[in-house]
Amino acid sequence: MNTDELIDSFSDFKEIKNIDRETMMHILEDVFHSMLKKKYGEESNCDVIVNTDKGHLELYHYRDVVADGALEDGLNQIELSKAMVEIPDVEVGEEYAESVQISDFGRRAILSLRQNLASKIHELEKDGIYKKYKDRVGDIIAGEVHQIWKREILILDEDGNELVLPRNEQIPSDFYKKGDSISAVVAGVEMKNNTPIIILSRTSPVFLERLFEREVPEVFDGLITIKNIVREPGERAKVAVESYDDRIDPVGACVGMKGARIHGIVRELRNENIDVINFTNNIQLYISRALSPAKITSIELDDETKRAKVFLQPDQVSLAIGKGGYNIRLAGKLTGYELDVFREGAVEIEDVDLDEFADEIDHWIIDELKSIGCDTGKSVLEISKEDLVKRTDLEEETIDEVISILKSEFE
Repeated sequence: MNTDELIDSFSDFKEIKNIDRETMMHILEDVFHSMLKKKYGEESNCDVIVNTDKGHLELYHYRDVVADGALEDGLNQIELSKAMVEIPDVEVGEEYAESVQISDFGRRAILSLRQNLASKIHELEKDGIYKKYKDRVGDIIAGEVHQIWKREILILDEDGNELVLPRNEQIPSDFYKKGDSISAVVAGVEMKNNTPIIILSRTSPVFLERLFEREVPEVFDGLITIKNIVREPGERAKVAVESYDDRIDPVGACVGMKGARIHGIVRELRNENIDVINFTNNIQLYISRALSPAKITSIELDDETKRAKVFLQPDQVSLAIGKGGYNIRLAGKLTGYELDVFREGAVEIEDVDLDEFADEIDHWIIDELKSIGCDTGKSVLEISKEDLVKRTDLEEETIDEVISILKSEFE
C-alpha cells in the first residue's frame, strides 16, 4: 500500500464517521508519531504533516549532523559526508530532514497502524454518539426497525447508530416488522463496556408530552403549559393543561378542530384514549374534572392523608371507575389523591344492572352472563365460580376478572 492509497482510506474514515477535519488531523498525527517513535526510538525528532482534504501525508525524521567518524547513534545522527550528498551546504550541528516513506515501515507495521487508527476512530465515534444522545434525552427520535428480539427492538437512526427499544418501553399493542419506521423518546443513555447504550421509550409520559408539542403549536410555543401527564400505555392517558392567556382555550387547542390534532397523537399511541382537562388549583374541581366523563355529586377531602371520598349517582359509578379501573386510577395519579367512590345516599349498596359495568366488562361477556339468567351484579356473585365456568363458555381467568370487578363494586 502506497501513501496515496493509505490517505484515501483515511479520508473514507473521515466521511463515514463524520469526524471534523481538525480532530482527524490530530488522530492521524498521533498514530503516525507513535509509529515513528517505535521505529526510531522515543528520543527521536520526527514530524508529521497531514492534509486530509487533499490527501497529502508527509513524514520527516530529523537527524543531527555530526563530523565523520563521530557517529554514536545511527538512528538519530548522520555523518557530514553523507548529509552533504543531499544538502551540499549543510554543517555539523545542524538538523538533517530525512523524508520517510510508508513503504519503509513494512507490511506488518502498516497493518498495525491501520488497526490502531480504526480503534481510535471507533472510540471517538462511540464517545460522539454518547455525547450526542446525552444532550437529546427527552427528545423524539425517528428511526427504522433493524432487528426484532424477544426482549427488545434494535433501531437504526438516520446516521446508522444503534438504538434500543426494550419490551417494557413498548406499548402493549405495538407490532413492528423489519424496515418499519418508528418514533420514540430518548429515555436514557448509559455506557456499558465502553459502548454507548441509547434506551428509547414509547410508554413514557415524556413521549406523550413531546407528541403534544409536535402536534399543537400553542404547546410548542409555550402559550399552553402541560402541568401533568399520567398514562396506562395503550389504554388511557390524562393530560392536565393550562393557559395563562384567557383568549386561548387550552383543551380546545389541544383537541383541535373536529379532533384533528388529538387524533394524530391517538394514532401514534395505538388508539390510546386521551383525556385533556383544564388544570386548576381548586382540588375538588380538579378531581371532578379528572374523573370525567362521570358527573360528581360531591367530594370530601382529607388533605392530611391525601384521600378523597367521591359521591356519585349509581349510574355514574361505572363511568368514574372506567374499564379495567383505568379512569379512577389515572385520576388519582393526576391529582395526587387516593380516590374512594361511594354511591350517593346509599347506606347499603343496592343491586346494579350488568349493563352499568359496560366500561369495565366487555359486552360479549355480559351477554354470556345474561344468557344464564344473570342480569345484575349480585346475581352473578351468588353463583360459585365453578358453576359459572360450567354454565358459560367463559374462561376461568375471565370469570375471576368479572368477579373481582363486581366485588369491588359492592365492597
